[in-house]
Amino acid sequence: MDRVVIDTNILVSAIMKKHGAPRSILRLALERKVLPVIGNALFCEYEDVLARKDLFANAPISAVERETLLDAMLSVCEWVPIYFLWRPNLPDEGDNHLIVLAIAGGATAIITGIKKHVDHGEIAFPNLKVQTAVEFLREWSET
Repeated sequence: MDRVVIDTNILVSAIMKKHGAPRSILRLALERKVLPVIGNALFCEYEDVLARKDLFANAPISAVERETLLDAMLSVCEWVPIYFLWRPNLPDEGDNHLIVLAIAGGATAIITGIKKHVDHGEIAFPNLKVQTAVEFLREWSET
């Protein structure tokens, strides 16, 4: 089973858009066809972003339903403690935690809606792919 890091923007897109690759990624996770890894920083980011009323003003689900979805998502994730911080020096320091989590959790992919934020670090990890939801799904369906 593929171990993956699901960026917050994928989770938000899955909520906001009924159809599309981010929703398919979320479905793969909830159906336990991929194993999302999660750590403290990503959990806090999920929690913070999903609680933003202005972001979800036109969302198809309520705040309570977003909490339920987050609980469901967490129930299929593997919690990964972080003991060592890699500093890949991404353009946005706030994205470094995704690489750290992926390395600590043995993930093969970081699935994100904005690759350029995550794949331009000074440290390269050749066994880790940074993919959009479409790219991941294409490759996943071929295996």
